Amino acid sequence: MAHADPRGDEALVEAANRGDAAAFEALYVRYRDWVVRLAHRFTADRDDALDVLQDTFAYLLGKLPTLRLTARMTTFLYPVVKHLSLRVLEKKRRSVPADDLLRHRAARPPEGIESSRAELAAALAFLPEGQLEVVLMRFVDDMALREIADALDIPLGTVKSRLHNALSTLRRDPRTRRYFGDAAR
Repeated sequence: MAHADPRGDEALVEAANRGDAAAFEALYVRYRDWVVRLAHRFTADRDDALDVLQDTFAYLLGKLPTLRLTARMTTFLYPVVKHLSLRVLEKKRRSVPADDLLRHRAARPPEGIESSRAELAAALAFLPEGQLEVVLMRFVDDMALREIADALDIPLGTVKSRLHNALSTLRRDPRTRRYFGDAAR
């Protein structure tokens, strides 16, 4: 197994821009699992998430040799993965009746979630989409508020408002109070 490339993302992008295939491979290895987890979050389907992984890195490759990384790689990749995932879902909606697709997604528990956290997942599912996305980006993807705003291309104040409203809701919910109660502040 190859060792992880010690270079930072900016250095890897610069090297990949110059045609260094090993640098592009290092970016792939570094971010493939994150891309698959994020795509799975949107698609709820492992095969679709793997398709999004492939399309994401094809997109990244297409940006070379002029790619300039001005933020963290996850900030750059997030909207790409989201867009590609939503495109996969849109294709499914056209080929599968919407009710069947929703029933299929609701019936599948999230992969890797502990049964003790199933309640948390259920409570999170009731958040409005924009609030849920910000909560997941902040606490699962460990993105800073500015990075979330940049990735979603929305004002920082909107991110703060969505996060505040989501956390207020989760603090009031008896199922999630232990995760987001006063001690979580």
